[in-house]
Order: sequence, then structure tokens, then C-alpha cells
Amino acid sequence: MIVALVVLKPVSVLAETSDNRSLRIAYVEFPPITYQASDGRPAGSFIELTRKIAVEAGYEPEFLFLPISRVYLYLRNGRIDVWPGSANVPALNGEVLETWVTPLATQLSAWYLEGTEPLTHFDQLQGKTVITIGGYTYGGLLYWLEAEGSIDVTQAPNYRAALEMLKLGRGHYLFGHRDPVVETLTMPKDEKIRESAIRLRNLTWLFSLANPRAAILREEFDDAYIRLAEKGEVPPIRNLGESFVIPGFPEQYR
Repeated sequence: MIVALVVLKPVSVLAETSDNRSLRIAYVEFPPITYQASDGRPAGSFIELTRKIAVEAGYEPEFLFLPISRVYLYLRNGRIDVWPGSANVPALNGEVLETWVTPLATQLSAWYLEGTEPLTHFDQLQGKTVITIGGYTYGGLLYWLEAEGSIDVTQAPNYRAALEMLKLGRGHYLFGHRDPVVETLTMPKDEKIRESAIRLRNLTWLFSLANPRAAILREEFDDAYIRLAEKGEVPPIRNLGESFVIPGFPEQYR
């Protein structure tokens, strides 16, 4: 009697065969950096850069549009291989490997109505209401805001709704990343909205440690970026230096 032995590969292992070099890449609604276009296709500056690097590294990118909470979950359990997103996310400590290359940066800002005091120190948030966007922890900063008894936190489902809440006086400050907020500032009364910088965060590629090839993938992405940068096909490698952080920003979330 002949017994056939079937070996099943874990779902988190990237296929090695030459005809199946797909890479599962998550992305979120974060225009103009990453977003889903009206035709359902992935779009944005970081999407195009990711596609170029993946192809240079020898992979076929497979983009999956997900809410940010699902991205974190899928990075932990290996249902996705990589996420082009923010570096140093506390919720992902021990779950991912980040590339050495950080090709882009994004600024978190406090948005407020004309006539409101500009935010120059975090102590000014005492006794105030802060509007946040659902699904985002702002690198863990949301947890600090919610734990502060003298700061009220209210949530909006998206940037347009958050801006309308701000204009209706339902919050003193809106915490939002500069790029998507600027993209959303299209209504006539939006011209009365002002901005104070909070912090600058680097963007990178985060590889799931549930994939046993995570370290190899990271090295391949770094090498691919360096090769393309030397040919002038991607932005030059950034000198990280010292990033801006507003005075009084919680030390544990810098």
C-alpha cells in the first residue's frame, strides 16, 4: 500500500517558488500617502514607492486595503507580510521588523479654529477637549490622552467629520496628520482652521515577525531601496537627525 504524505505550509510563510513571489502588503486610508482610489485600486506616494521597491526586490506586490486595527492584527498573526506605515508603533513592539531606510515622514498636528490659542506646549491641553480619528492611536499617544483626567477625548470616524466637529465647537483641538488633513480642507469655511505642529514621525516598512523570512525581506527591501536611490529612481536616503517634538510631549511616546 502506498501512503501519500502531504505537507502543508503555514499561511505566514511567503511562497518561495519562482512563479509565486507574491508579497502581501497592507495599506490604510491615509491620503495622499496611502489610500484606495475611486476605482478600488491602491494609490498614494508611499504605495507607488512600495510597489517599485517590491518589484526591484523580486516580488509581486499584492495590496490589501484594511482598517488600521486590522493591520495591527494581521501583522501579529502573519496574514500580511508588510505594512508601509509609521515607525516605532508601541502596539507592534516585538511583532515586526522595520527597515533601516525610512523614505518619508509625516507630521502630526493640532488643528484649531482661528481665535483659539495656538498649541505650543502640551500643558495647554489641560481642561480642553481633543478630537481624534477613530482607529488611530497616534503611536500610543491616544492612551496617554485618555488616561489624563483633565483632558476630554472625543472621536470622529474620519477627517471630514472631525473638521466639522471642530467648526461646531465640539472640541478645542483636532489631532490629525498633516497630509490627510490638508487633502480634506476643501470647504469654504475650512479657511478659518489653523495648525500647530506636534511631532514628526518617520514612515518605514514593517515586516511581520510571524513570517520566518521577515529578516530576509527587510534586508531585501533595504538593498533594493539603496540600489534605486543610487540610480536616482527613488528619493535619496534620508538623514534622520533630530525630529521635532512639541515641548511637554509625553516622554514614553516620543
